[in-house]
Amino acid sequence: MTPQDLAQTHAAAFTQSRPWTAQDFADLLANRFTHVVGTAEAFALFQVILDEAELLTIATHPDRQRQGLARICMHDWQAKAIQLGATRALLDVAADNLPAIALYERCGYVPCARRKGYYQRGNTEKIDAIVMARDLA
Repeated sequence: MTPQDLAQTHAAAFTQSRPWTAQDFADLLANRFTHVVGTAEAFALFQVILDEAELLTIATHPDRQRQGLARICMHDWQAKAIQLGATRALLDVAADNLPAIALYERCGYVPCARRKGYYQRGNTEKIDAIVMARDLA
Protein backbone atom coordinates (compact mmCIF):
# COMPACT_ATOMS: atom_id res chain seq x y z
CA MET A 1 0.00 0.00 0.00
CA THR A 2 1.34 3.36 -0.98
CA PRO A 3 0.30 6.70 0.50
CA GLN A 4 -1.50 7.34 -2.81
CA ASP A 5 -3.47 4.07 -2.46
CA LEU A 6 -4.47 5.01 1.08
CA ALA A 7 -5.46 8.53 0.03
CA GLN A 8 -7.64 7.23 -2.81
CA THR A 9 -9.55 4.86 -0.53
CA HIS A 10 -9.83 7.52 2.17
CA ALA A 11 -11.24 10.04 -0.32
CA ALA A 12 -13.80 7.54 -1.59
CA ALA A 13 -14.87 6.62 1.95
CA PHE A 14 -14.89 10.09 3.53
CA THR A 15 -17.15 12.28 1.43
CA GLN A 16 -18.59 14.44 4.24
CA SER A 17 -15.29 15.77 5.53
CA ARG A 18 -11.85 16.54 4.16
CA PRO A 19 -10.14 13.31 3.17
CA TRP A 20 -6.47 12.84 3.96
CA THR A 21 -4.01 13.40 1.14
CA ALA A 22 -1.19 11.15 -0.01
CA GLN A 23 1.20 13.60 1.67
CA ASP A 24 -0.75 13.31 4.94
CA PHE A 25 -0.34 9.53 4.81
CA ALA A 26 3.33 9.75 3.80
CA ASP A 27 4.05 12.08 6.72
CA LEU A 28 2.27 9.81 9.20
CA LEU A 29 3.93 6.65 7.90
CA ALA A 30 7.36 8.28 8.22
CA ASN A 31 6.80 8.27 11.99
CA ARG A 32 8.18 5.11 13.62
CA PHE A 33 5.15 4.92 15.92
CA THR A 34 2.63 4.79 13.05
CA HIS A 35 1.51 1.50 11.49
CA VAL A 36 -0.98 0.38 8.87
CA VAL A 37 -2.80 -2.93 8.42
CA GLY A 38 -5.15 -4.14 5.71
CA THR A 39 -5.16 -3.61 1.97
CA ALA A 40 -5.55 -0.66 -0.36
CA GLU A 41 -9.33 -1.33 -0.31
CA ALA A 42 -9.70 -1.48 3.47
CA PHE A 43 -7.12 -0.37 6.00
CA ALA A 44 -6.54 0.89 9.52
CA LEU A 45 -3.83 3.40 10.41
CA PHE A 46 -2.79 3.60 14.04
CA GLN A 47 -0.08 4.69 16.45
CA VAL A 48 1.37 2.88 19.43
CA ILE A 49 3.26 4.92 22.00
CA LEU A 50 4.32 3.12 25.16
CA ASP A 51 1.29 1.08 26.26
CA GLU A 52 -1.38 3.10 24.45
CA ALA A 53 -2.67 2.62 20.91
CA GLU A 54 -4.75 5.12 18.97
CA LEU A 55 -6.70 4.40 15.81
CA LEU A 56 -6.00 7.39 13.58
CA THR A 57 -8.30 6.37 10.73
CA ILE A 58 -9.98 3.36 9.26
CA ALA A 59 -11.43 3.30 5.76
CA THR A 60 -13.12 0.84 3.44
CA HIS A 61 -13.67 1.69 -0.20
CA PRO A 62 -17.45 2.06 -0.80
CA ASP A 63 -17.35 -0.74 -3.39
CA ARG A 64 -16.14 -3.12 -0.66
CA GLN A 65 -18.26 -1.98 2.30
CA ARG A 66 -20.64 -4.33 4.11
CA GLN A 67 -18.29 -7.30 3.55
CA GLY A 68 -16.72 -7.44 7.02
CA LEU A 69 -13.46 -5.81 5.97
CA ALA A 70 -13.61 -3.06 8.59
CA ARG A 71 -14.11 -5.65 11.33
CA ILE A 72 -11.07 -7.55 10.04
CA CYS A 73 -9.04 -4.33 10.06
CA MET A 74 -10.19 -3.63 13.62
CA HIS A 75 -9.06 -7.08 14.72
CA ASP A 76 -5.74 -6.81 12.88
CA TRP A 77 -4.75 -3.37 14.14
CA GLN A 78 -5.59 -4.28 17.72
CA ALA A 79 -3.61 -7.54 17.46
CA LYS A 80 -0.61 -5.65 16.06
CA ALA A 81 -0.94 -3.02 18.80
CA ILE A 82 -0.85 -5.77 21.45
CA GLN A 83 2.29 -7.22 19.81
CA LEU A 84 3.83 -3.76 20.07
CA GLY A 85 3.06 -3.56 23.80
CA ALA A 86 -0.24 -1.68 23.93
CA THR A 87 -2.68 -2.49 26.72
CA ARG A 88 -5.28 0.21 25.99
CA ALA A 89 -6.78 1.48 22.74
CA LEU A 90 -8.45 4.80 21.93
CA LEU A 91 -10.23 6.23 18.93
CA ASP A 92 -12.55 9.07 18.08
CA VAL A 93 -15.56 9.00 15.81
CA ALA A 94 -17.96 11.62 14.51
CA ALA A 95 -21.14 11.58 16.58
CA ASP A 96 -23.21 11.31 13.38
CA ASN A 97 -21.29 8.28 12.05
CA LEU A 98 -23.67 5.64 13.39
CA PRO A 99 -22.29 2.69 11.37
CA ALA A 100 -18.78 3.32 12.71
CA ILE A 101 -20.05 3.74 16.28
CA ALA A 102 -21.87 0.41 15.98
CA LEU A 103 -18.69 -1.28 14.67
CA TYR A 104 -16.61 0.10 17.53
CA GLU A 105 -19.19 -0.93 20.12
CA ARG A 106 -19.21 -4.47 18.64
CA CYS A 107 -15.43 -4.43 19.08
CA GLY A 108 -15.73 -3.59 22.78
CA TYR A 109 -15.23 0.17 22.76
CA VAL A 110 -17.17 2.40 25.12
CA PRO A 111 -17.51 6.20 25.07
CA CYS A 112 -15.21 7.97 27.52
CA ALA A 113 -15.20 11.62 26.38
CA ARG A 114 -16.63 14.05 23.87
CA ARG A 115 -14.90 16.76 21.79
CA LYS A 116 -17.35 19.51 20.92
CA GLY A 117 -17.35 20.63 17.28
CA TYR A 118 -14.29 18.52 16.41
CA TYR A 119 -15.27 17.52 12.86
CA GLN A 120 -15.99 20.10 10.17
CA ARG A 121 -18.78 19.32 7.69
CA GLY A 122 -18.81 21.67 4.74
CA ASN A 123 -18.20 25.32 5.50
CA THR A 124 -20.31 25.75 8.61
CA GLU A 125 -21.53 22.57 10.32
CA LYS A 126 -19.40 21.15 13.13
CA ILE A 127 -19.95 17.68 14.57
CA ASP A 128 -18.84 16.44 17.96
CA ALA A 129 -16.31 13.62 18.24
CA ILE A 130 -16.99 10.77 20.62
CA VAL A 131 -13.81 9.42 22.16
CA MET A 132 -14.05 5.67 22.76
CA ALA A 133 -11.69 3.32 24.57
CA ARG A 134 -11.15 -0.31 25.51
CA ASP A 135 -8.58 -2.44 27.25
CA LEU A 136 -6.55 -4.67 24.99
CA ALA A 137 -5.31 -7.07 27.67
